[in-house]
Amino acid sequence: MDQNTQALLQKRDLTFAKRGIGSGLLAGAAWGLDGVLMGMVFALAPFTNNVSLFAAPLVGACLHDGFAALWIFIYNVIQGKWRDYRRSLRTRPGKIIILAAMAGGPLAMSCNMLAINFSGASYTAAITATYPAIGAILGAIFLKEKISTRVWAGIALAIIGSFVVGMTPPEGIGRPYFYLGIGFAAIAAVGWAVEGVISTYGMDLIDSDIAIGIREATNLFLYLIVVLPLTGGIAYKILLDSLLSPSGWYIALIALIGGTCVLTWYRAMNMTGVSRAMGLNVTYASWAVFFGWLLNNLQITTNLIIGVVLISIGTILTIGNPRDLVNLRSR
Repeated sequence: MDQNTQALLQKRDLTFAKRGIGSGLLAGAAWGLDGVLMGMVFALAPFTNNVSLFAAPLVGACLHDGFAALWIFIYNVIQGKWRDYRRSLRTRPGKIIILAAMAGGPLAMSCNMLAINFSGASYTAAITATYPAIGAILGAIFLKEKISTRVWAGIALAIIGSFVVGMTPPEGIGRPYFYLGIGFAAIAAVGWAVEGVISTYGMDLIDSDIAIGIREATNLFLYLIVVLPLTGGIAYKILLDSLLSPSGWYIALIALIGGTCVLTWYRAMNMTGVSRAMGLNVTYASWAVFFGWLLNNLQITTNLIIGVVLISIGTILTIGNPRDLVNLRSR
């Protein structure tokens, strides 16, 4: 390969890597806003009927992923990709995406919504932001991704910041199940890490937009036939009531933001690798604090400030120089 051709290829890869970084940052901002808005909806009827401790957040997760599946399908139809759904589902990578969806949807998303309901969106975001470390380790083991010392340091700082945020509940917020929510947030972190590794492996042969469309559709199906029945008939009553009230349609709008998040997150993983994309996406913890303060009168504590600073520094270290990714690919 002559030098001119090699230079052109490196320039193309650099542009690709920068686009991946942009997608990862957009995903973080969108997810931070999504969580805050969902927390606000959970304070509205019919999610406040107090009939079941778990049913309302799970119904919220079902509605969120269901509407996100619809919006993503419409997007793929506009892009002329809708035929790829059936074609991809017949392949082994398509089945791998379905497996990833089980970890990221019914497991992680359900636990995330439960955590938001019990602990608040900002504290949930801070704890679930630990998932890049788990994903990086799994990516290094199963995908053979090479992770530099700088990236490891960035992830470590982000994790430390997350623990600083979550170790002490804020005073006067009236959340008796705060630590239960923190536990659910930790489970969500594991689920998203597993999803990231599995889905990146599957996306080697499937368009990321189709992959996330399959993911969201799978989530909706599993919620309706597996998750909601676990809570009894009350979940379906809340589901129907929410669709007949403003709350359900608020979630439909929020799902546009959530759909944007997962689309850009999957693209980032495909373009920059699991560990880097997760390190970028972890900025949602900072965004959740900002949007919580802006929209929901979040109480800003010392823990939150210190944690957000650590997360931000860690993210900068994780992003690093896009040329590093290009050089890594060229080896």
